[in-house]
Amino acid sequence: MHKTTNPGFLLRALGACAPLLLASLALFAQPMPTAPQSPANAPTHRLNAVVAVVNQQVVLASDVDEEMRLVHLLPGGNQQDNSASAALERLITRLLIEQQIRIEDPSQLNPDAKDVEASLIGLRQDLPACKLTDCMTEEGWTTFLAGLDLTPAQVAAYWKDRYAVLGFIEQRFRSGIRISPEEIADYYQKTLLPQYHSATEAPPLKAVSARIQEVLLQQRVNSLLDDWVQSLREPGQVEIIDPTLRAGVEQAEAAESGKAKTTAVKQPNNGVSVP
Repeated sequence: MHKTTNPGFLLRALGACAPLLLASLALFAQPMPTAPQSPANAPTHRLNAVVAVVNQQVVLASDVDEEMRLVHLLPGGNQQDNSASAALERLITRLLIEQQIRIEDPSQLNPDAKDVEASLIGLRQDLPACKLTDCMTEEGWTTFLAGLDLTPAQVAAYWKDRYAVLGFIEQRFRSGIRISPEEIADYYQKTLLPQYHSATEAPPLKAVSARIQEVLLQQRVNSLLDDWVQSLREPGQVEIIDPTLRAGVEQAEAAESGKAKTTAVKQPNNGVSVP
């Protein structure tokens, strides 16, 4: 039995849309990626072996395989760790959150269909790889997803669940958070400005204050969410059965823990826990 102990997960597990990295403040254009292909290490057929159990809900190898393909639809998906163990961690985190939503308010798992559809249309418009095919047509969207070995029905079901989870997080954690002007100014002085050779090269505080506020909000949400998910991971709730995946998760946790310690040493005055 393996109990995961170090989530550090919001962007990795849910691919939240708000930017967290300093690079998001620099406003530099990113190169357009080519249309993603199915992971080279993904199985060519669906497997049904049980690889983990989360509160008596099984996770199959085919679920992990699908998650490794779905990650290409998330913001920064092509840059995320797309190993099987990382995909399993994302699945475990979402399952824990969805299970808790069912306990607190199951209706939240059924968001308005029009809102979900609008969000999915936004995805089809904004995915850089979709610029190579016309994802706004059903034929183009189907062709694009076929390159990931996915179907529109699979993606629609996944996007509905993701939309519900993010809505729950927004309501539970983000609504009560307030970021003061002093915190924004402190972040600008101590974190953003050092990224430039000179202060004259940096954008003025007024121009980036809204984006800094969003970064700080997301950092605060991540910290609260990490603590909350950690409280859901009681002994015996999460069991990773597959030994290879278990070893990968344990290695990732050790690396995440070491990175967190390094960040704390380098940024003692930041005042925000970076996931």
